[in-house]
Amino acid sequence: MVGLFVRLKLRLIRGNLRGDVAKQLGFAFTSLLALACAAGGFTLFSLLRLAADPDIALKVGIVAFTLFTLGWIFVPLLAFGLDETLDPSRLALFPLTTRQMTAGLLAASATGPWPLASLVALSGAVVGLASGPVGVLIGIPAVLLQFALCLVASRAVTTALSASLRSRRGRDALAVGAVLLLLVFQLPGLLVNGGLSADPAAMLDAAASVLRWTPPGMAAHAIASGGLAGLGELAVLVVAVAVLAWLWIAALRRALVTPDSSNQSGGAVRRSRLGGLLPQGMVGAVAAKELKYARREPRGRIAWFMALVVSGIVMFSLRGPEAWHGPLFVIGPVCMAAMIIGIQASNSFGIDGRSLWMNAVAFSTERDVRADFAGRQLAAAIIAVPLLLVLSVGASLVAGEPLWSVPAMFTAWGVLGVSLGVGAVTSVLVPYTLPERLNAFSGAAPGQGGEAFLGSLLGMLGVGMVALPVVLPALFGLTWVSVLAVPYGLLAAWGGRRLGGMVGNNRLPEIVAAVSRPT
Repeated sequence: MVGLFVRLKLRLIRGNLRGDVAKQLGFAFTSLLALACAAGGFTLFSLLRLAADPDIALKVGIVAFTLFTLGWIFVPLLAFGLDETLDPSRLALFPLTTRQMTAGLLAASATGPWPLASLVALSGAVVGLASGPVGVLIGIPAVLLQFALCLVASRAVTTALSASLRSRRGRDALAVGAVLLLLVFQLPGLLVNGGLSADPAAMLDAAASVLRWTPPGMAAHAIASGGLAGLGELAVLVVAVAVLAWLWIAALRRALVTPDSSNQSGGAVRRSRLGGLLPQGMVGAVAAKELKYARREPRGRIAWFMALVVSGIVMFSLRGPEAWHGPLFVIGPVCMAAMIIGIQASNSFGIDGRSLWMNAVAFSTERDVRADFAGRQLAAAIIAVPLLLVLSVGASLVAGEPLWSVPAMFTAWGVLGVSLGVGAVTSVLVPYTLPERLNAFSGAAPGQGGEAFLGSLLGMLGVGMVALPVVLPALFGLTWVSVLAVPYGLLAAWGGRRLGGMVGNNRLPEIVAAVSRPT
């Protein structure tokens, strides 16, 4: 059964690449990146013997092994819905016992460029930490047990959460948790920039002293110490892997007999609370539809939340003795948030997918396409304008200059208008399919990552160039120029939707085909 699952995984990979040059190039790039990570990780682990004394090398190894384990736990959660093998419900109808399925899925988890890259990188710890032949003899099984720990922990977590991750609330919780995890990784730098003095050696020592007694820490310590202590830690690792495997089997049994409620309708369709305030006609209808998307689509909400988090990280990262001073400290992070929000408009039709054909047959003139863009821009402004106002006030309070919130607010609103205008143009020039997946971080269908990257790149470059006349003077102290940012942004949004309407009306068949590809 193990060999069958491995051959099936390899055949799926080969079948997905057949006849599609874009997918083949993407897989080649991913494989090269995995090879580079494997070589780099092995080299860095190996250099611990030469670059640091044994005590420091051991502490670095303990922290690195723990980070490997955490990466194997959290990264597959972000890929849930992109990798079908992570969802056990897809195998529920096959005549397989739980034991057969567990062994096969574990083998499939170890198949592919990235698992092999992880194993090669971890193997470098034997070179960098082992103190002699005994350390090498203990280090090889320690690395294998650490790799098995990563695989089993990853599978146990994804299987236990599979039912929740198929629901909309679960996807929302995952998206928020992933952004909060990003914030946690930035926390040490924020504390240092905030004036908290910290010695890197002391921080490493404190982290290693705590992580030393975790299973990954014991794996690294077993390689370095050897002897009876190392054998005892290997025994603890075996028990930890066995316990996690038992938990995984229990979660798998439960997942295979629990009915899937993710496709059951549990809520009623409600009228928009802003329905009476929206304009009549096509503009109001499109705006109401986009507001519903913003409320119900996780991939839309994660962009708004990311704008808040990224601007907050930048805001607090600029603090400290070498921080920037003046309006730049306030205007910069808020304008960055406006750009992140506006980038959502760089593929406006992607979220409609195959249903875009109903709009396309209703569009009879270029004016109809412009009205569609106007409704999308109105919906984005209804959410983004008050959000940028709050960010402007928050940034000015952090800087200790409440009056700077006014130019920051006006400038950010101008950048938002520019972003929406540029997004209307990129939406008709570089449209691509959003995958019908369960993951809030899935940005493009397989094989269309190049189009997604090109669209985002064109959007950022376009916003940067068009917004420069009003942003640059405000950043360097001419705050009165921010008064012109709002009409400038409105003009850019109007010009972008006119140009987008003209080009889009001529390219409607190509746009519908581009956003309707199978995923």
